[in-house]
Amino acid sequence: MRRLAILVSVLALTSLVSPVSQAAAPKPLPAGGFAGVQVPELEWTDCGEGAQCATAQLPRDYRDLAGPTIPVPILKVPATDPKRRIGPLFINPGGPGGSGASEALAFAKEAPDDIRARFDIVGFDPRGVASSQAVACQNATTYAAAFAQTSTRADPGAFDRAVGLAREFNNACVNNSGELLPYIGTEFVARDMDVLRAALGAEKISYFGMSYGTYIGTVYANLFPQRTRALLLDGAYDPDTYANSPYEYDLGQYKAVDGALERFLDWCAAKPAECSFGDGRPKEALQELMASLDANPVRDANGVVTANGATFVLLLTGRLNGGIKRWPVIGTNLAAAEQRHGIFLAPIDADDARFYAANVAVECADRKYPANADLLEQRLEDAAHAAPLAGPATAYGPPAYDHSHASACVQWPAEQRSRYSGPFDAKGAAPALVVGNTGDPDTPYQDAVTLSETLVGARLLTWEGEGHMANGRSACAEEYMNKYLLKLTLPAPNTVCTDPPILP
Repeated sequence: MRRLAILVSVLALTSLVSPVSQAAAPKPLPAGGFAGVQVPELEWTDCGEGAQCATAQLPRDYRDLAGPTIPVPILKVPATDPKRRIGPLFINPGGPGGSGASEALAFAKEAPDDIRARFDIVGFDPRGVASSQAVACQNATTYAAAFAQTSTRADPGAFDRAVGLAREFNNACVNNSGELLPYIGTEFVARDMDVLRAALGAEKISYFGMSYGTYIGTVYANLFPQRTRALLLDGAYDPDTYANSPYEYDLGQYKAVDGALERFLDWCAAKPAECSFGDGRPKEALQELMASLDANPVRDANGVVTANGATFVLLLTGRLNGGIKRWPVIGTNLAAAEQRHGIFLAPIDADDARFYAANVAVECADRKYPANADLLEQRLEDAAHAAPLAGPATAYGPPAYDHSHASACVQWPAEQRSRYSGPFDAKGAAPALVVGNTGDPDTPYQDAVTLSETLVGARLLTWEGEGHMANGRSACAEEYMNKYLLKLTLPAPNTVCTDPPILP
């Protein structure tokens, strides 16, 4: 029976993947600008809280400039000291799936006075995200039903089930957003940013990318090296591995998440009074809780599963991004989950479904997974083995966040017309400042090291701390980051910040 099930999975993968994987790859577009792209005139309107908003109609396909356009909303918070204005500072929060426009407004509210004085704070929603023709795949009800079929264990049917769930997810993406899927990759997002630069009348941009936003910035600096004034990249992606060796990249994320979870559990065991979970044996208590939720999921009044071990793991691991100052709260919420309530047992909602649709679709547009079912099965086994706490639920669950995408991307049914595959050295661009946390659970510290070695002239700034990204966590790192944006001054080589985290 097992052999027959694998054969069915292989045939399903082959039938879905072959038309795309065997097609000739689109010819690379030239770096820099090229003739025929019309720079839009932005019609600004006040949109509250000191911000101005506009929408640019940009080419959906930069390989077919006569084709349809796509709306890209842009938000600008003007510099408070126009006479000393440096230019636009583009902000992207990552994801994929985060709204650049919303993040720019939030950043402007919290930015130091000298940053606000000297820069127009600018953000746009990347194509396929938020107000830029958001990708739609499964609705919350269907998505929750998919999670209800999974568990935190790699049981004998896990691989076949994962392949089937991913196929259903992909079919929903095609049914709801099929015409958009080939055009939401990062190369076209970077080209959008350069058209917006021109529309703003700027010769160069400063850029602050967080998490996946570091990949947007890296691609931009490679396509438009002469148009980068500053490139600040916090929570870095290793770009070549992300794009061209995705299983290797995913494995790094699996290990980073489980590593952070282990460090939390060690703290919890050492400080049970602060943790409030597990009575001094938190790892065993966590495993028991996961098994309990697998065997007896939370159901609503109609008997529909609203939370189980798989959704619990998804929500728990996401909270690790908050860093060590959030660990006591995680402990409290784990104790609540033992009593069958709290945020770790929240149901999948419409916002979750929207975010994960964009997260999966953008990464499947960007990354080249081999169309090989046997390799997929082996790599999922490797991931589950390398990350025994959170790995099985992530590897064999529905496509959701980042390193859970392999089953979907191997079968991805859209042409990768907007995929960027390199180079990644950004030769000729401004020297970048790459920032990495040693305990980052989302973008492993080694990715920051690798990116700083990949980008010509880049400098690495290290913060010895937990959580995703240094911005908002390390006052020391923020001081270096602000100095770089304002004066283009890089830290000395091998600079390490060791300050305690900023209180949340």
